[in-house]
Amino acid sequence: MRKSLRAAALAAACAVAGGALYGAGAATAGQSTANSTHEPYNIGLLTKDIDTYYGTTPDGNGVYQASPDSPYAKDLARIDADAKRYIDKAARQAGHKADKPAVVFDIDDTLLLSLDYEKKNNYGYSSATWAAYVNQADRPEVFGSPELVRYAASKGVTVFYNSGLSEAQRSAAVENLKKVGADVNLDADHMFLKDTANPPAYLSGCAAPGAWKCTTVQYKSGTRKHIEDLGYDIVANFGDQYSDLDGGYADRTYKLPNPTYFVG
Repeated sequence: MRKSLRAAALAAACAVAGGALYGAGAATAGQSTANSTHEPYNIGLLTKDIDTYYGTTPDGNGVYQASPDSPYAKDLARIDADAKRYIDKAARQAGHKADKPAVVFDIDDTLLLSLDYEKKNNYGYSSATWAAYVNQADRPEVFGSPELVRYAASKGVTVFYNSGLSEAQRSAAVENLKKVGADVNLDADHMFLKDTANPPAYLSGCAAPGAWKCTTVQYKSGTRKHIEDLGYDIVANFGDQYSDLDGGYADRTYKLPNPTYFVG
């Protein structure tokens, strides 16, 4: 479930410090939750902190953009540099063992930045406005992430996508990813989206046609298990939410910063 900034203000305040690298199975160690016994962080101050963190500025078309010189961009650059070193090492090791290395990327706020939507909706959410925003297929990149997709592919590492976007949003997601330069493996065999009407058999433990009961962790970890069952070794998993990373089936996880919303 996606929670607005107003519902998770304290969690966002703690997350605003930036992204972090976590070993497999340790992603929840950095997760914060609101403590109702203390006064939460002030919403007005929190939104100002978020603007400062992103370097939020409207462009000539009134679209809110993150600054390439912001603390957010610097945190991403550190994560990307570490990930490139790790992917390079994992690819070389896989070559010696004839393994099939793979990386898995979330899409929303891992590859495509939703800051303009969050800012203009006062960090709230509705399925209708979100769907309209996604279908515009015009989100900017999360700094460095499309380049990281291309880097992994250049090293012989297979790229997969594991997103909470729906099947109805597939064409918009593909179009947008192409625009930002993440034009790698954008076919249905490599891009896994949420199909609540006709869920795949590998999610049968929590989903049936027309009866989706999977949590985000169940859906995403179940999809990663499916990828590994296809014969791949997921050497790295990238996401902006802890629920993108929890549940195993990845040698290493990378948490990208996102202080604007929380998906449990």
